[in-house]
Amino acid sequence: MARLRSFQRLAAHFVDIADFLLVYIEEAHPSDGWVSSDAAYQIPKHQCLQDRLRAAQLMQEGAPGCPLAVDTMDNASSAAYGAFFERLYIIQEEVVMYQGGRGPEGYKISELRSWLDQYKNRLQSPSTVVIHV
Repeated sequence: MARLRSFQRLAAHFVDIADFLLVYIEEAHPSDGWVSSDAAYQIPKHQCLQDRLRAAQLMQEGAPGCPLAVDTMDNASSAAYGAFFERLYIIQEEVVMYQGGRGPEGYKISELRSWLDQYKNRLQSPSTVVIHV
């Protein structure tokens, strides 16, 4: 949940230049599987989409105001983006501009913040236009 709060703060800070989306994927530490001792919630392995939607609601409560999508039961988003357990991406015009490492070790909000800071600076810098006549 601490990472979720950090993500929410980052989204609030850069709301003027980026849209943010959370995607809830397969539960990394289900209460009936590989249990984490520091899990904030006891969420069993999802047996159906309704289970996943209920679990995603808990995530949404941790980041109100941030849009949330839920992965399919065949984990299509997780597979496409290599997201299991968690991962940060920046996608611009259908191109992956930033791909963070796999969580938890590779989940680095600071890298995402740095990329967004640089992008914001580029947006605010005057552009040079060359016209050849």
